[in-house]
Amino acid sequence: MVSPLVALRAQLRSRDGQRNFLDVDRWLADADEVDLRVISRASGPVLDIGCGPGRHVEALCRRSTEVVGIDLSPEFVALAQTYGRPVRLQSVFDPLPGGPRWGSVLLFDGSVGIGGCPDALLRRIAELLVPCGSALVETGAPGDPSEALELFIESGDDGGACFSWASLSATDAERVADVAGLSLTDLWEDSGRWFVQLAKPPLAASLITCERSGRPDAV
Repeated sequence: MVSPLVALRAQLRSRDGQRNFLDVDRWLADADEVDLRVISRASGPVLDIGCGPGRHVEALCRRSTEVVGIDLSPEFVALAQTYGRPVRLQSVFDPLPGGPRWGSVLLFDGSVGIGGCPDALLRRIAELLVPCGSALVETGAPGDPSEALELFIESGDDGGACFSWASLSATDAERVADVAGLSLTDLWEDSGRWFVQLAKPPLAASLITCERSGRPDAV
């Protein structure tokens, strides 16, 4: 994957051609006050999906919280590992060490768009969370569109590369979470950024749901 780290420009491009540049400088900086307030809600072990160079991983390590970051950018992962951050080069859709053991999952900086289908991504997250675990997800503001996008990364003379991506509005987060078997427990704004907290039901509730569906072995 071509990385924003080595690109001249990285941007999201909607299907109608509108472009918005990504704030790569913020990814490379330390976790800011907004980041720290959100991750204070996380319970370990934490999986940071699309972690980039690992600024949230670093912040959680400083709090002595067990955390692993994953990303598909070799450059970002190499940079994170240079700092000694526990970051792996892999997809969230591939098998993860320890299986469904995560107390919290982070999806910040647009990572909810990974794969171009937030529904599928949140279903995968529901598989990875322990009962009563939660996903902390950065979304668009209420009223912003939830739409299919392209992540377009320019890399000089090579022209760059395109990847399927998506945006998710805070308005649509509850509906998408419900399809994935998660429940919206909180929605808030902090310094112009919007977040939702999505919870996996306790094991007893999951068993009841499966029995009602006629699939008692579905858990």
